[in-house]
Amino acid sequence: MTELLPRPFVFLRHGETFYNRAYLIAGSPDVPLTPRGESQAREVGILLDQRPWSHVAVSTMFRARKTARLALPDSQLHFYAGLRERHWGALEKTPIQDPMPYFDTPEGGEAWADFQGRVVDSLNELLTRFEYPLVVAHSGIFRVICNVTQGHPYGARIGNVAPVWCQPPSAGQEVWQLTPWQG
Repeated sequence: MTELLPRPFVFLRHGETFYNRAYLIAGSPDVPLTPRGESQAREVGILLDQRPWSHVAVSTMFRARKTARLALPDSQLHFYAGLRERHWGALEKTPIQDPMPYFDTPEGGEAWADFQGRVVDSLNELLTRFEYPLVVAHSGIFRVICNVTQGHPYGARIGNVAPVWCQPPSAGQEVWQLTPWQG
């Protein structure tokens, strides 16, 4: 399935890593947060803690797990391999390109269709079971969300720990609304 079930959720990208700061593609390396990334996670926790989440879904990668633990230390976290960042193969640890070659399969990397399929499957599993989940993952996951809800993966990069409210179309709308979440 290449569509998201029409249920609202909040998406949160992990805190800053060295790769983010250096504008490098991290992809599959399991890298830690920088001290700034840890601070970002604690700060966003003040906002996130205002809401009782029906479910907190987190990528199994360290940077997402650490962000979720720092932001919501008292919440039960649930880990999903399907929310892992894309494996960029030969492009990992190289500078971020503008535009990124999302639809190309990098040498030794994960094909876009496979990546999008596992992400959409994971998100739809969550949206089937939980009323209003929080998803803590990666910029690549957000690119998939954009592609299936807006028709393309391009646009400004999502900031570290900048929550986005993902709302399905309502009456008179054709596309999902992806807007900053303020709590």
